[in-house]
Amino acid sequence: MSVLIFDADDTLWENNIYFEHAFDDFVEFLAHSALTPPQVRDVLNEIELVNSRIHGYGSLNFGRNLQQAYQHLAEREIRPEDLEHVMSLAERILRQPVELIEGVEETLAELSQRHSLALFTKGHPDEQRMKVDRSGLGRHFSHTAIVKEKDSPAYLRLLEEQEFPAANSWMIGNSPKSDINPALAAGLGAVLVPHARTWVLEHQELRAPAGARFFRVERFTDLRQHF
Repeated sequence: MSVLIFDADDTLWENNIYFEHAFDDFVEFLAHSALTPPQVRDVLNEIELVNSRIHGYGSLNFGRNLQQAYQHLAEREIRPEDLEHVMSLAERILRQPVELIEGVEETLAELSQRHSLALFTKGHPDEQRMKVDRSGLGRHFSHTAIVKEKDSPAYLRLLEEQEFPAANSWMIGNSPKSDINPALAAGLGAVLVPHARTWVLEHQELRAPAGARFFRVERFTDLRQHF
C-alpha cells in the first residue's frame, strides 16, 4: 500500500479559472490607455510574488493585490468605492461552486480501496477547508493538511508528523513549483497531472534528478493505471 498525497486546487477541482475571470474584469474596469492585459498581468504578478511570501494566498489576498495594482496603475482619481469594487471582483470567487475535474470522484474512490490517501494544500485555511467541504471529497482522505507554503521543509514535516514513509509516498498535483520539485527534493515520488490553466507563478522547470520516482499522466483518471 502506498501513501498518495494530493494537491487540491487545479488538481481535484477548478480554481485558477475564477481568478483569471476576476483579472479580466479588473482589466476592463481599469481601462488603461496604454498597457495591454499581459502588461497589466506582469505588474500584478510582481505584486503577488512579493505579497504571497508575506500574506500567503487565497481570494481575499488576491483582492488586496488587485487593489494595490489599481492604486499603482489607475489613470484617474482613486475613490474608495473603486477600491471596494476591485475587492468585490475577488470576493465573488468565494461564491463560486466547486467544480470537480473530470473523473476525480471516481478515481479517488477506487484508489482509496488500495492505498492511503491524504490531502496537502496551501492557501487560506478557512477558504481551503470550505472548498474541501463543498467538494464532498473529504471522506476519501485519512489526513488533510493546509499550509502557508508547500516547500521541501513542509513535505518533510508532513512525513514526520504523519509517519508517512518517504520511499512509499507520492505527491500528486499540477504545479511543478509546489507539488513536484519540492516533493522530489524531500524524497517522495511525484506525479504531474498538468492543468492548462495552472497559475503562472506555479510554473517552474521540472527538476527530476536521475533515479527520481517521477512520471506524468495526461488525465487524473490515468492514475488508476499506475496505482
